[in-house]
Amino acid sequence: MPHARAPLSLRSVRIAALAAAALYVAGLGAGVAQACTRAVYLGSDGVVITGRSMDWAEDMHTNLWAFPAGMARTGAAGANTPKWMSKYGSVIASGYDVGTADGMNEKGLVANLLYLAESEYAKPDGRPALSISLWAQYVLDTFATVSEAVTALSAEPFVVVTGDLPNGKGAQLHLAISDASGDSAIFEYLGGKLVVHHGRQYQVMTNSPSFDQQLALNSYWEQIGGTVFLPGTNRAADRFARASFFIKAIPTQAFPAILTAVPDGTYANQAVASVASVIRSVSVPLGLTTPGQPNIASTLWRTVSDQKNRVYFYDSATSPNSFWVPLGDLDLKAGAPVKKLTLTGGKVYSGNAAARFEPAEPFAFLPVDVK
Repeated sequence: MPHARAPLSLRSVRIAALAAAALYVAGLGAGVAQACTRAVYLGSDGVVITGRSMDWAEDMHTNLWAFPAGMARTGAAGANTPKWMSKYGSVIASGYDVGTADGMNEKGLVANLLYLAESEYAKPDGRPALSISLWAQYVLDTFATVSEAVTALSAEPFVVVTGDLPNGKGAQLHLAISDASGDSAIFEYLGGKLVVHHGRQYQVMTNSPSFDQQLALNSYWEQIGGTVFLPGTNRAADRFARASFFIKAIPTQAFPAILTAVPDGTYANQAVASVASVIRSVSVPLGLTTPGQPNIASTLWRTVSDQKNRVYFYDSATSPNSFWVPLGDLDLKAGAPVKKLTLTGGKVYSGNAAARFEPAEPFAFLPVDVK
């Protein structure tokens, strides 16, 4: 029989909090904290939902795109770059319309790119090179499950190469993926080496420090318990602790007290609303700046992906408005046209926005010049 944990005194809570803060500062070194949060909800009845926030210091000119299967792709990194045909269609959110920042494919595989200042990619070494702007899209195009992606990418068939974004900042990113079974994986490049964390238990990811240090930091808060004390700043480690507690604390089955308030009275829509509330709770207020830490940025938008029912929800912090796109309402078969839902310029949508996508020429992924 497990031992009951003794109640924590306020003094012990403060000591633990100070210890966690010290480890956090040590892990950051001279770097600064970055933004964005991702969390995976594991519910009953096969309900799996991934939510994320996109925190950035300026308008990213994000649009939504519907990419069908059968698209010819190139890795946009010189002559020795991968070429492939998309196996699966997907709905994605772009960054600056030069890369895929977030999205879900027709099999329920979700890819989320988040900032990681510590990223250090491998040097070109004769293997094909893939522009980081296509990293998430390659996964969405190619794989149906996390396990498939981990097996293929762990063999390192290419090197990911990076360059500067349109705003002049370096694209320093790590990748989280999840599938309709609830499996997850985190991919980071540290010291030029690919590091993969694979398992259903890896539900949450934020930014700095590296993922192994995020897990170590979070262990402090798990010992304290989220009902006793949670860190409240906009730093990545604090958001990690809050998201980790909340994503496991919300109901994992139909909750009668709120079920009647959600559209259609379904458990899936209740779960989507719960995950959206978790992501909002770790979002950074629009316009907030942190003196001395310019890279802690405001939340611009949030997505929530219902991976069982293949519905992609978009929640804007700048309009503000929410809407959704059932992938089943789009033509993602090979030969179908690329379509775009324009979000730039403060466009407002509500409800099911699938019919509002319009045919468009696909954007050009940001190339990286590899010598």
